[in-house]
Amino acid sequence: MSAADAAGASLVGVVLVSHSGPVADSVAALARGLAGADAGAPVASAGGTPDGGLGTSSELIAEAARSVDRGAGVALLVDLGSAVLTVKALIAEGDELPEGSRLVDAPFVEGAVAAVVTASTGADLDAVAAAAGEAYGYRKE
Repeated sequence: MSAADAAGASLVGVVLVSHSGPVADSVAALARGLAGADAGAPVASAGGTPDGGLGTSSELIAEAARSVDRGAGVALLVDLGSAVLTVKALIAEGDELPEGSRLVDAPFVEGAVAAVVTASTGADLDAVAAAAGEAYGYRKE
């Protein structure tokens, strides 16, 4: 249990949406691992289709968002293309995702790590989204 959980604070949940189940699962594991053993932010992956194929599934995304909802909002990070469109459609529908769910514009891997680390501190959804988005500025040369 993290310090934020111990204090009774609700935490922002993070959902990682990829066209591939193994990619979503791996990025979630990486983000949890780099956030540290005491990271308390709930994280779920929603990758691929229900039958294990490549693609995105509104059902898997909605289920993952509900599983991490602690009442402080849910940050959804996506890999590309139709994952963006699927999450946008779910948000527009307004009844499939928990209240306070937000598509976060961020690089998938670096943004996921920043989102999970920030959410684990008990930061609000705006701060989690900002931290994830700032990952666009991480230069590698």
